[in-house]
Amino acid sequence: MSQVEKAPQSNFSGPVVVDPLTRIEGHLRIEAEVENGRIKEARCVGTLFRGLEIILKGRDPFDAPHFTQRTCGVCTYSHALASIRALEDAINKPIPPNATYIRNLVLAMLFQHDHIVHFYALHALDFVDVVNALQGDPVKAASIANSISNRKAKPEEYIAVQAKLKTFIDSGQLGPFTNAYFLGNHPAYTLSPELNLIGTADYLRALRIQVRVARAMAVFGGKNPHTQFTIGGGVTCYDALTPERIREFTELYHESRAFIENYYIPDLLAIASQYKVCATYGGTRNFMTFGEFPDPGAERDINKRWIKPGIILDRRLDKLYKLDINKIAEGVSHSWYEGDKPLHPYEGQTIPHFTSMGDKEKYSWLKAPRYDGIAMETGPLAQVLTSYVQNHALFKPLVDKTLDALQLGPEALFSTLGRTAARGLQALAIATQTETWIKQYENNIINDKQIVFDYESPKNARGVGILEAPRGGLSHWLVTDDKARIANFQLVVPTTWNLSPRDEKNVPSACEEALVGTPVADPARPVEILRVVHSFDPCIACAVHVIDGHTNQVHKFKVL
Repeated sequence: MSQVEKAPQSNFSGPVVVDPLTRIEGHLRIEAEVENGRIKEARCVGTLFRGLEIILKGRDPFDAPHFTQRTCGVCTYSHALASIRALEDAINKPIPPNATYIRNLVLAMLFQHDHIVHFYALHALDFVDVVNALQGDPVKAASIANSISNRKAKPEEYIAVQAKLKTFIDSGQLGPFTNAYFLGNHPAYTLSPELNLIGTADYLRALRIQVRVARAMAVFGGKNPHTQFTIGGGVTCYDALTPERIREFTELYHESRAFIENYYIPDLLAIASQYKVCATYGGTRNFMTFGEFPDPGAERDINKRWIKPGIILDRRLDKLYKLDINKIAEGVSHSWYEGDKPLHPYEGQTIPHFTSMGDKEKYSWLKAPRYDGIAMETGPLAQVLTSYVQNHALFKPLVDKTLDALQLGPEALFSTLGRTAARGLQALAIATQTETWIKQYENNIINDKQIVFDYESPKNARGVGILEAPRGGLSHWLVTDDKARIANFQLVVPTTWNLSPRDEKNVPSACEEALVGTPVADPARPVEILRVVHSFDPCIACAVHVIDGHTNQVHKFKVL
């Protein structure tokens, strides 16, 4: 295995506050205590309050998906599907196989869309020096691009990108590159001018392709974001049964897969090869995945999914523990809520009680979910690791091939680099498998046109919707009363798992743990903090909602 160089760092000691941390969905504040150039302690502070659980009380559970998917403007379908699954679990009756096929196909495109957007629009500027791209040689850039994939790049396209970029810079505005991008020579940016040029060009290309991938979701979903085709009992997109709609979806899917294969993965490997130092920090120890893409007829059985659920403890890749959703509980000891002990989501409460910004005891609007009392990382890395342990037919070879290409061992997966790479591998594996799901669906509808069963809202029932979203384990928990209305509804989302505050035992969340030990080369421009946090792809809008005007202050990066 290759030697990994040490990360550049300073001798700085003191607090560093990043507020707001941009290029994510929602508002996030990171408070870090740095000692001799490395983070000694960190706090993730969600600065908005989410009131969806309160809003949903008393409503018909069939309405829940329309509210919950407004939680976020990115992963809307994830929340709609989780709410539908919670309702169907409470109803305790099957849905048509075609409904499962269609739901899986739309979810597959959501994964591809979400990961393309994350890698390029939200995470790329943590590694790509856009201004330095002006120094790149377009001929060399085209040669490098063609050597890492079959894209047939030409110097002219890189010349055109440089011309656009120069217009931005000469105007004094960096346009889409403005937020949280650090101008000037920064010791933690190490790509060559040519790779910076390729990264910038593909950033712009990704902005165009993501529109096509989103359109694929709308073919069956009716629109995107906020799809309109899911209902308790199945789906309502009867046009999805026609050859024309399937053909349209398939053509858009092929565009997405081609981009992932020819741009996303080659760019990921090229950038990762120059940032192996990111394999030395940002890791956590415990991982949880819910599994996803159910078999038709087994929508509510999480063990009958293409991606299997599982738990990994203490980075042990030789043992996988079975997931038991009854071991999930949320605490609020360090959150701005009333309550003094962890509660299972069915008994969960959402009673806000704000103290003050900067409070070290209660410091976030996020709750603190734990699995059997353990802080878990969820998301692509957790899913890829659990699939790796299970020798998954697609994921295991992809991981081995990636580690071999980067000349790194499996221990490198437990890091910022591993987390970012896992997201790309997840996108590629799901894109590859989607071809099979399309064919299975086409074969099934030849003799079966049923896509929905008619059900009524259940009385005095409980149901949970377990879903592996692009950001990780998502669960919606529903309780209805004797009038078939919502008595309690709790959302336990991936970002709450990953970026929660400490729990009642003062144990930090996954992101707080990952930040400890992270080097900081320039405390005035803490790009390493961005790399770690962005690798989780946090969606604070999913974890907290409804803004408090007194705390929504916009600050620049600052060192206190």
